[in-house]
Amino acid sequence: MVAEAAIANIEFIVTENKKDLVLMDESDPGYDRLLLTAGRIEGIASDIRNIVELTSPVGRILMENRRPNGLKISKISVPFGVIGVIYEARPNVTFDVFSLCLKSGNACILKGGSDAINSNTAIVEVIRPVLEKNNIDQNVVALLPAGRNETNQLLNAREYVDLIIPRGSRSLIDYVRGNASIPVIETGAGICHTYFDEFGDKEKGRIIINNAKTRRVSVCNALDCLIIHETRLADIDYLVGLCSDSNVLIYADEKAYRALTGKYPSHLLQKATGDSFGTEFLSYKMAIKTVDSFDEALFHINKNGSKHSEAIISENKNRIQLFNKLIDASSVYANASTAFTDGAEFGLGAEIGISTQKLHARGPMALEALTTYKWIIEGNGHIRS
Repeated sequence: MVAEAAIANIEFIVTENKKDLVLMDESDPGYDRLLLTAGRIEGIASDIRNIVELTSPVGRILMENRRPNGLKISKISVPFGVIGVIYEARPNVTFDVFSLCLKSGNACILKGGSDAINSNTAIVEVIRPVLEKNNIDQNVVALLPAGRNETNQLLNAREYVDLIIPRGSRSLIDYVRGNASIPVIETGAGICHTYFDEFGDKEKGRIIINNAKTRRVSVCNALDCLIIHETRLADIDYLVGLCSDSNVLIYADEKAYRALTGKYPSHLLQKATGDSFGTEFLSYKMAIKTVDSFDEALFHINKNGSKHSEAIISENKNRIQLFNKLIDASSVYANASTAFTDGAEFGLGAEIGISTQKLHARGPMALEALTTYKWIIEGNGHIRS
């Protein structure tokens, strides 16, 4: 079993991972995404076991009816076939993608970044003997070399690949979308907001904001912009107080800057510019936007967000219902941290990515999202007049 093989080969995987880590500056936001430790590999193995326990998404009868003429028509879930996944320095994705694709009946072609080539190669070397031992063709998982030419070949392998899924930065996603001749599901970029409403509870807000920002800054569900109603500016230093313990640099608009001056460490407080909003920081940085109305908060989020994860902190049920209805994002939260946007946290076992588009899949993509469907029509000599 792959989960057991991962545990048995922790030392080998970590050693190969270190070959990649030494080539990256520890201050680089990608360093944490690249890092594999014994604890993280154990967590990956646990996610794999969870996937094993899930019901197969293949062969489900999605719809079935018998027509007046006697034809039986069924809609049945089937695998896509071959899925190409292009991703950057996140070697855990190698395990996640393989596990989800195998469980959903798909083969996968992996195109990791050069930053993680040793880590990804080691992981595939751990997986393949398990496949061979279980009489499964080892080619159900393939790792391509880390070159731009290989990426372009994958993006245009129309006769061999059924779907492309990019995971990574906005530039990677834009490149894939602009150059692929194969259907693409966009995942990755997360510009996440939390709106502290005029009816927000400051105790809830304080811990939610800190968790969403500092739990793990290099992931796509981390908080990038805190929006606060101007009537609650007196509470802003309390709301972001815990963030200073993690040395979070704040880019505050004029009103928030004045409210924080002298109350938040001066070396961690700067005035916001136009570039501060609509930016995915992937580091210990956060913008603050002050609004004078609920409508302005909605406008700012829908204008600057990436349709990933957005949150409201409020005790007003009507506000929460409106927020849930009017915010255009794959995952919308009320009084909770955006850090929960994750396949395992949603009970999906793991994820192949967070889809920020609307066609086919949206939000954490797991087993069900890796299937399509076909129609099965059963007759008895039927012809159409």
